[in-house]
Amino acid sequence: MRMRPTLTWTPGADLPPGTTDPEPVADALRAGGVLVLSGAGISTESGIPDYRGEGGSLSRHTPMTYQDFTGSPEARRRYWARSHLGRRTFGRARPNAGHRSVAAFARHGLLSGVITQNVDGLHQAAGSEDVVELHGSLDRVVCLSCGVFSARRDLARRLEEANPGFSPVAAGINPDGDADLTDAQVGDFRVLPCTVCGGILKPDVVFFGENVPPGRVEHCRELVREASSLLVLGSSLTVMSGFRFVRQAAGAGKPVLIVNRDATRGDRLAVTRIALPLGPALTRVAERLGLTVEGAATA
Repeated sequence: MRMRPTLTWTPGADLPPGTTDPEPVADALRAGGVLVLSGAGISTESGIPDYRGEGGSLSRHTPMTYQDFTGSPEARRRYWARSHLGRRTFGRARPNAGHRSVAAFARHGLLSGVITQNVDGLHQAAGSEDVVELHGSLDRVVCLSCGVFSARRDLARRLEEANPGFSPVAAGINPDGDADLTDAQVGDFRVLPCTVCGGILKPDVVFFGENVPPGRVEHCRELVREASSLLVLGSSLTVMSGFRFVRQAAGAGKPVLIVNRDATRGDRLAVTRIALPLGPALTRVAERLGLTVEGAATA
């Protein structure tokens, strides 16, 4: 299935209102078997902006598409220059109360799994295990010619050596780790080939317009089939790659619960949307369940 390059979604006036009562989420977790589907909104409290929320990066930045990346050497130059710089800031992000709460729910056997649309690795850094990275991870690089995977840190070291002194000041960092740079700041940044075959290197993430691997999609569908309910955390569900699992769950009669400050594409299919920031909301849920989330502040 193809990930649609849909960048915006306009909510209708007839969407059900959100609530500030997280008790339905606590009830679902008490019952167990909850499958988490997380989006960029869960990482905003770690300093990584989302795409579509207040101040979201789409107001100033159009994410790279697969077609542009594969079809244009200049697009690849811009991407790798911006991503190389952005990684320095992106890599310093640490899990927040939302990530730690999810890890706590999993440790206590309340979750059936975690699917994330994020590429930042913060769920794993917080202690969650067996996380399905729907859109891949910025920690890996793949060659489009020979298919060999390699560690991003190795490419970062090579890029540092090939581009000594490259340290422009970015206007901002985006959810995909891309820094906002002008063409002048990108300059003649040197892009490096695969060390095995000389092919084009690409981060192991799903760009807009690119296919999510079918096996990964089917694995997520199986997780939805096995779950008792679906808990969406910090996603507008604008992109079909995540929204399809909400439709699947709702179609199977499984409760869909959403925690997101703004309206989402899935609100009509959900039993509730809690319109609160993720960290405080999930910390309150953890307290109601008698769980301690280390380092999380109460709202």
